[in-house]
Amino acid sequence: MSRDHLKPAPSSSAEAPYLELLARDASVEAYEQPVLLARAEGEPAGRIAALEEARLLALRVRAELEGRRRREAELSALFETAHDLAGLRDVDAVLQAIVQRARSLLGTDVAYLSLNDPARGDTYMRVTEGSVAARFQQLRLGMGEGLGGLVAQTARPYVTDDYFQDERFQHTHVIDAGVQDEGLVAILGVPLMLGPHVIGVLFAADRRARVFEREQIALLGSFAALAAAAIDTANLLTETRSALAGLERANEIIRDRSGVIERASEVHDRLAELVLRGGGVHDVAAAVSRVLDGTVEFAEATAAPGEALEASRAEGHAVRHGKDWIAAVAAGGELLGALVLRGHPGLDPVDQRTLERAAMVTSLLLLARRSAAEAEHRVRGELLDDLLDARDRDPRLLRERASRLHADLDATHAVLAARLDGPAADADEEAAARRRLWSAASHLAATRHGLAAARDGGTVLLLPLRAGDTAAEVARRTARHLGTAVHQPVTVGASAPVTDLARHPETVAAAYAEGRRCLDALHLLGRVGEGAAAEDFGFLGLLLAGERDIAGFVERTIGPVVSYDERRGTELLRTLDAYFEGGMSPARTKDALHVHVNTVAQRLERVGRLLGTDWQTPARALEIQLALRLHRLAAPRRL
Repeated sequence: MSRDHLKPAPSSSAEAPYLELLARDASVEAYEQPVLLARAEGEPAGRIAALEEARLLALRVRAELEGRRRREAELSALFETAHDLAGLRDVDAVLQAIVQRARSLLGTDVAYLSLNDPARGDTYMRVTEGSVAARFQQLRLGMGEGLGGLVAQTARPYVTDDYFQDERFQHTHVIDAGVQDEGLVAILGVPLMLGPHVIGVLFAADRRARVFEREQIALLGSFAALAAAAIDTANLLTETRSALAGLERANEIIRDRSGVIERASEVHDRLAELVLRGGGVHDVAAAVSRVLDGTVEFAEATAAPGEALEASRAEGHAVRHGKDWIAAVAAGGELLGALVLRGHPGLDPVDQRTLERAAMVTSLLLLARRSAAEAEHRVRGELLDDLLDARDRDPRLLRERASRLHADLDATHAVLAARLDGPAADADEEAAARRRLWSAASHLAATRHGLAAARDGGTVLLLPLRAGDTAAEVARRTARHLGTAVHQPVTVGASAPVTDLARHPETVAAAYAEGRRCLDALHLLGRVGEGAAAEDFGFLGLLLAGERDIAGFVERTIGPVVSYDERRGTELLRTLDAYFEGGMSPARTKDALHVHVNTVAQRLERVGRLLGTDWQTPARALEIQLALRLHRLAAPRRL
């Protein structure tokens, strides 16, 4: 019989304090206290030996319990990730969740995932969690380069407790600079495998030296397998959806062809209804577009293909022109324009007659409304001219004139300057294009209860702002609308909102000047055919606006960070200043602030949540730096 068998078990009185420590999940250091207390009180050697034996047994039990809890947490995270994969809707969300859980369970500062690019023969960053360095987030690693490139090339996991001192890896300036910016030291990378092929790498990394255990490497490998499955599932879903979409389109074609005769009758009823309820030319085009399953547009006579247009008028039928069909819109001897069916080379006789009938209805509508529209447009233009030029007009008379045109001068408006941007063959064509722009702008103003007039080689519009509208949104919509109407790019600059126009008509002229400045800025920036207001130009908008809204620019750009510092007494603004001064390097930032790099990383993570994930892009970074300087000038004691 062995001596261990004869050795007495620790007494229950020796086990009692350790059972209590196990019950309340005490720290390892707390298990030394019973022995130290017994020695201090002069307990017998047998009692102290029993306590020592009970302590060792309790620590083994504690370690076993901790291991089980850790394994339960790991299994739970794997189960949750597998559940996410089973209900996959957004592969980006699933990959982000995998990286977040890997970072949390391994207790690392950073976790990230890269995918291989077969076309370029390298691997690139796809998802990061905990990263704050812009250069690191944009890294691309050639096969065999760095730790990640070696994992991608060999399909084997690699781990290092100090990357920069590890000579196993092929160090390059680009990769080392990105890793140094992030401040990483210990790195673990495992391959993402689809069958025998490596499609990427999953990483966990710390900003301090650390030894990754075998169990942690296995856990990260499990997450990598789930990530690979998520990507494979997403690819299969994409292929399936594409195939289903193709089948759906085929079914739609079959259904449309079987109902061609019914559609001919339907378009007749729609056109009759449009005439009775006072529809316009574009309403006719939209109705025929839906029936013919194509894009039907009304074109002015000067914009339609000449030979095809003349042939259609002479024959009285729609004619084919390349992949389009042209139906002349004529009345008597006057050619008013054409209906153009785009991208429809094959047209059966029933659909051809539908297009011809729509052209006839269009000619009747144009003749019936031409005189009334011209008169109303002229009156609207005269009122806007008076607001721009005659600043001593009687406010009461201005309101009465506007009321007769269903315009409200007491509402909030935006003044927009619009100009054509397209080549003109000669002076006659340019003049015709300007008339088309004025006509389209006048029609838009009439439908929006606004005003329009020709001015400075373009058009000026006074449009009311609806609830939730901004001047920039109105400018963009107007540019799209007018460009579609005249079939060439139209650039639109908008003023800030203006009010009380009847009593202060001078604000209209000032707002028009601001709109012209925005229009000129769009041309200088090469953004022809677009619409914008001063607020769209970031810090450049401070120069374009009629009033320099410096406080508004600072609030829009860094307001959330300023408010956070004021509420919490933090130093995010100071950290941002140091970050930009240090060339956007967390490592240099921590030296300037005399804090740990993890503190810098945590602060920059908070900035990213306050300002948005794109805050380090060149354009946003430039605006943020200017806002920081303006804020410092306005309130130097707050930074």
